[in-house]
Amino acid sequence: MGLVIYDTMQRKKVPFEPATPGHVGIYVCGPTVYADPHLGHARGPIVYDVLRRYFLHKGYKVRFVSNITDVGHLTEDDEGEDKVAKRAKLEKLEPMEVAEKYTWSYFDAMAALNVLRPSIAPRASGHIPEMWELTQKLLERGVAYVREGSVYFRVRAFPEYGKLSGKRPEELRAGARVEVREEKEDPLDFALWKAAEPGHLMRWKSPWGEGYPGWHIECTAMSLKYLGEGFDLHAGGIDLQFPHHECEIAQAEAAGYRFARHWMHHNHVLLEGEKMAKSTGNLVLLHDLLRAHEPMAVRFYLLQTHYRSPMDFTFAGLEAAKKGYARLLNAYREVRARKKTAPKGTTPELERALEALEKGFMAAIEDDLSTPEALAQFFTFLPELHRLLPEAREESLRRAEEAFHTLGEGILGLFPERVLEEKLSGPLLEGLIGLLLELREEARRAKDYAKSDLIRDRLKALGVIVEDTKEGPRWRIEAL
Repeated sequence: MGLVIYDTMQRKKVPFEPATPGHVGIYVCGPTVYADPHLGHARGPIVYDVLRRYFLHKGYKVRFVSNITDVGHLTEDDEGEDKVAKRAKLEKLEPMEVAEKYTWSYFDAMAALNVLRPSIAPRASGHIPEMWELTQKLLERGVAYVREGSVYFRVRAFPEYGKLSGKRPEELRAGARVEVREEKEDPLDFALWKAAEPGHLMRWKSPWGEGYPGWHIECTAMSLKYLGEGFDLHAGGIDLQFPHHECEIAQAEAAGYRFARHWMHHNHVLLEGEKMAKSTGNLVLLHDLLRAHEPMAVRFYLLQTHYRSPMDFTFAGLEAAKKGYARLLNAYREVRARKKTAPKGTTPELERALEALEKGFMAAIEDDLSTPEALAQFFTFLPELHRLLPEAREESLRRAEEAFHTLGEGILGLFPERVLEEKLSGPLLEGLIGLLLELREEARRAKDYAKSDLIRDRLKALGVIVEDTKEGPRWRIEAL
């Protein structure tokens, strides 16, 4: 069937067909680098990382562009301080020191979460000439105007403004979002270039005087530069749909360019029912979270909710996710270990279970990136795997290992080699657990079932699962 995505512009699921066969161009709005990233900043990168991995799995050549906003994003849409410059004053640093510090803070967190680095990560401050060129073209076409050193886009000169978000100019109340500037012809107009106020730290000489770019012009200029007209997909958070993405479309198309063919938006991560945001302080910093918890369990947790649904983060939910992830990880490890000594040949029942897993997994991913259902396919597969493992043969175990590697790591990004190689056991641990199991067996033989159950339950509380089989007790670790 192929991939189907929910296209925000078309307001329905549509088949995804790249403009150039075998090639996919994706632009994702990246972070504004003025503080350490929080958990909400991880959801989009992980979602679109899975999408990118899917295309790579299918053999596409992918150009994945995700920008760094290091200038131009004000505390309000067209007013207030530049967020990076404001932080620079607070930390007594140069603005570009702030940008550099938090850019690498972001990249470090993404690396820990096994997010592939972008093909290109353009910085807004490095693309000022491209923004001037686009702004000049809009002025020449009469859809922009200069006022006191600033350049504004005439929203009413672009009749299709609002087609992405459904917000039409006539329905937007003047001054509802920000205080209206008197220099604007219309309160709905937005800045392409801003005249620098006295003392403003980040400023460039331009055809219209010293200033800095508007936020919206940055992504339009960079996406067109690196992906060209009519590129395949533009993505970002649902909060960027309006006004940021709406303004991007208006700028590009009013200048005569074909813009993105498809649009995807992921929903918010909530904390105690409220949107996670730096401005409110309602957040969980990624670096704190990833120091305390296995990053792959955090990634697993975020993939348990469909990207278009809001996700309410709780630490109880994370603990449950850690246990679920451990079940998958330990199954993968056990398959790898048993494959080394298994007899040659195939196990027909395991082959059938693997075929169902592979088919169900791909159907879920291709249905608008349904990662919860894709994970559910693995958990449907696990009971069959555990039942068949003791007698499984080498070729079927090799195929099972490949399924974990290709689907679980290759597409979902959950099993980097680091977690497969980490030792959750050792001679001392194995000896201690073996001793406890011997004591449990002695209690069972003496019909002291209370003591037997107590040992099993205490081990389970510590994350050690004991299973009684006809060959004797087996154990595995399910805690991270």
